[in-house]
Amino acid sequence: MKKKKIKGFRFKPFSLKQKKLLFFWEKGSPFDDKDIVIADGAIRSGKTIACICSFIRWSLKYFNGENFILSGKTIGSLKKNVIGPMQQILMAWKLEYTYNRSENYIVIGDNTYYMYDANTEASQDKLQGLTAAGALADEVALFPQSFVDQMIGRCSVEGAKIFMNCNPGSPYHFVKTELIDKAKEKNILYMHFDMDDNLSLSRKVKERFRRMFSGVFFKRYILGLWVQAEGLIYDMFDEIKHKVKTEIRAYKEFYISCDYGTQNATVFLLWGKWLDRWYMIKEYYYSGRDKGKQKTDNEYYDDLVEFVGDTKIKAVIIDPSAASFIALIKQKGKFAVRKAKNDVLEGIRNVASVLNDTLVQFNDSCTNTFKEFFSYIWDEKATQRGEDKPVKVMDHAMDAIRYFVNTILFSNNKLKTMNKSLLGL
Repeated sequence: MKKKKIKGFRFKPFSLKQKKLLFFWEKGSPFDDKDIVIADGAIRSGKTIACICSFIRWSLKYFNGENFILSGKTIGSLKKNVIGPMQQILMAWKLEYTYNRSENYIVIGDNTYYMYDANTEASQDKLQGLTAAGALADEVALFPQSFVDQMIGRCSVEGAKIFMNCNPGSPYHFVKTELIDKAKEKNILYMHFDMDDNLSLSRKVKERFRRMFSGVFFKRYILGLWVQAEGLIYDMFDEIKHKVKTEIRAYKEFYISCDYGTQNATVFLLWGKWLDRWYMIKEYYYSGRDKGKQKTDNEYYDDLVEFVGDTKIKAVIIDPSAASFIALIKQKGKFAVRKAKNDVLEGIRNVASVLNDTLVQFNDSCTNTFKEFFSYIWDEKATQRGEDKPVKVMDHAMDAIRYFVNTILFSNNKLKTMNKSLLGL
């Protein structure tokens, strides 16, 4: 593959709030003594770029030969959201750097910036033994609390500061209850951003973003509020908009998405593209618990072959945990297999986005899917713990829809073009 050429970042004028984030640590600022800065709020509000610029300038001005932490939920998201823009910023500022992609660190001047994922409780172990002069935590509301606590503890060099940014989550999330709500006693500078704080966004673009979300996602990603997820998950699902008559269409490009169960239901969904929209053409739905008889992998495979018929599908999208069924499909060699991207909250958010834009519709023969749309709800007990999780009942078609949307639609270049600003939420 050809190495991608890094272009310098094209800066636009900074808003007053972005400038506050950029310069809060400068000597003489009323906030220069703050140990932590947290910038939260709406998507596309300019907080991430301002946070990166501020962190780089601060670390290079006050330290020489020290270690720093760069953290994201995954290394992939960190590279996309932070490392890529950071390289462009360094190019624009004409600052030399060395990027070690295999070992995941960047050297700027004499400082070394180590990259960490914060995906699980075990992620904190990677920080053990490190002494750091500062940290940048991107999308910190997606981190386990153990990692955040360990990261703060590792920043023990005199004058160390920690820079955090995030979109809001549950009002019971530890970032809200333990950091933002206790900002004064913990010497934290808290800054809330909205889209008006990003001067590069036109009114038309901001209106488009506001149309893309509803319910809890609108309140969090547009209004920037820490609000509880409650009630129906897909409250934007509308039978008038999304349910269509089962009829012959000149579909192109077919996929199957599959949620595989042992005692729970196994679901196959057939997807076809017509014009600029994807349709769920038909469904297969079998519950061993309801039927009183569980099927074997081979029986499910035979059902899959019958379900597909003569349709030439590009791949079966399936939950990676269905190891035995994946192995069987590969062994048979009739269908290509793609393991689904199985981030639940990201998938729900992406499904909600395509529903809002009516980029997917469902044939009226898919009766089990419609039942699940109207019973797929947030788990209240998880909400009280600061977590966003669906109730794991009647969710099999919902999982299969999420696999398709997250794995195919949000990996599709055309959809990226249409919704490119959604991909880095």
